[in-house]
Amino acid sequence: MEDQQLIPHLFRTECRKITAVLCKLFGIEHIEVAEDIASDTFLAATELWGIKGLPENPVAWLYTVAKNKAKNHLKRDAIFNEKIAAQLKHCSNSSEEIEIDLSSQNITDSQLQMMFAICHPAISSEAQIGLALRILCGFGIEEIADAFLTNKENINKRLFRAKEKLRAENITIEFPGADEINSRLESVLTTLYLLFNEGYYSLSHHAVLRKDLCAESMRLTHMLTENEQTNTTSVNALLALMSFQASRFDARFDLQGEMILYDDQDESLWNAELIAQGEHYMNLASTGDSLSKYHLEAGIAFWHTLKTDCIEKWESILQLYNHLLSLEYSPAAALNRTYAFSKARGKKEAIVEAEKLELNDHYLYQALLGELYSGVNNEKAIRHFKKALILSKSGAERALLERKIGKLETRI
Repeated sequence: MEDQQLIPHLFRTECRKITAVLCKLFGIEHIEVAEDIASDTFLAATELWGIKGLPENPVAWLYTVAKNKAKNHLKRDAIFNEKIAAQLKHCSNSSEEIEIDLSSQNITDSQLQMMFAICHPAISSEAQIGLALRILCGFGIEEIADAFLTNKENINKRLFRAKEKLRAENITIEFPGADEINSRLESVLTTLYLLFNEGYYSLSHHAVLRKDLCAESMRLTHMLTENEQTNTTSVNALLALMSFQASRFDARFDLQGEMILYDDQDESLWNAELIAQGEHYMNLASTGDSLSKYHLEAGIAFWHTLKTDCIEKWESILQLYNHLLSLEYSPAAALNRTYAFSKARGKKEAIVEAEKLELNDHYLYQALLGELYSGVNNEKAIRHFKKALILSKSGAERALLERKIGKLETRI
């Protein structure tokens, strides 16, 4: 890796580790102190490495500087130091004796414990995702704003309110007790699931960012599988789902950034390694007795990695959607279920099913009706596609809808 690319790369991979360890050490009420020390460490690296060149071991250099900056902060702030020393029973009031553990194991434990703190039900899902991106993934404020299609000021306000709420609730950075782990883990999985979807279904035109969001959610989910307390069948099912979905990431958009529908995707662009990874975690997920929505969605995603248009495939997907909707209803799942219904039973029967949903203000509903009416009643299809065009907020989606309208208009 070239020198000019090394610091941005290390900032993404190491800043989050330093921040998590210092947050755990200082407590949730001092998140900003941990973030500032981590940022100052990289500022020092940018200044000194540009003059003196790269150190022999850049990561070790960063950890040493971060430790020294943390100890200097404790030494300067006697009140702060007293509080930290009181928390660490093995330490005296001398900041020099406080051990700042940046070992691989403590970094992993700190990140996992931070995950549970951030995904506390006291704050909103959007705030949880924002904090996860900032603290656990090392994303900048501008990147987070791009992911949420908003501005930096809104993101800063959102993160500030979330941190204040965590302080007010006196949230501790630790693993929940054995009796609480399952309920709290569900919140963590929901956040990781939504984080992945922010990347996979994002309206942002920033392709690299979309891919990074998916990769980070998969990294954090993988961390859960490596910990005995959190390595549940639901976690494995979620990682299987993410792997199957991510395998088709590069086939979903063309070089101009325009969306490519599933039926038109180039199968050679699907990632065979990720499909195999998905199958591995799906097998692990099937070992228990529980069946979560992640199991069902992973099953649906698995069938989509088979580029065959047989009835068996779509019937299997349809039954999985039926089960999913009985477990947890969502409009998106209902729409996807109707598309599977059309592939398994035909468009005319699917139109009857679709019109029962009455999701008239949802662009995907109008787009689905446009798809179902195409070839059955092209004039109706055009009307629904035009309604979807008005409701859509994505340039890629609008371009796709316009192409569909244009093709149908030539047939009338």
